[in-house]
Amino acid sequence: MSFHKIVVALDDSSLSNAVFERAVALAQATNAQLLLFSGISEDLMVSPTPFPAELGSLNAGLINSNYQAQQVNFEHHTEALKTVLKRYREAAQAKGVQTETVFQPGDIEKVVCAIAQEWGADLLVVGRRGRKGFSEALLGSVSNYAVHHAHCSVLVVQGEAEAHS
Repeated sequence: MSFHKIVVALDDSSLSNAVFERAVALAQATNAQLLLFSGISEDLMVSPTPFPAELGSLNAGLINSNYQAQQVNFEHHTEALKTVLKRYREAAQAKGVQTETVFQPGDIEKVVCAIAQEWGADLLVVGRRGRKGFSEALLGSVSNYAVHHAHCSVLVVQGEAEAHS
């Protein structure tokens, strides 16, 4: 089977290196283009919380301070992931693979499938951390979602199984 457009889901985990290497090898073997994707979960995006004035300005200040700290954390995480994408893009291009990047916040599993479809990908490469049972149900699984919802073939690169179920 030959691939022409491969979307690769990456983050700042150790598993991403294996996912990236597998995708680059496939792209080189089939002369495919890569689209490297990363995003940040909506769980980390924060909105200002409306604060009832009758509760006092001290509490309002604490809430505002907490919101600002969360914003800084969100921005820091976003910039770190964009840096990861840039590093992977440069590595792929150095290996002669035509590569683009996209960063988009949202429900990661839904966003990566939508991007793969919009870009016309014929393969989506994702990692799987090995969560099982309750842990997978509670924390979700991008790979599980992709296998069941992506419009194209999905390659799941298996990581080491987690010790807890």
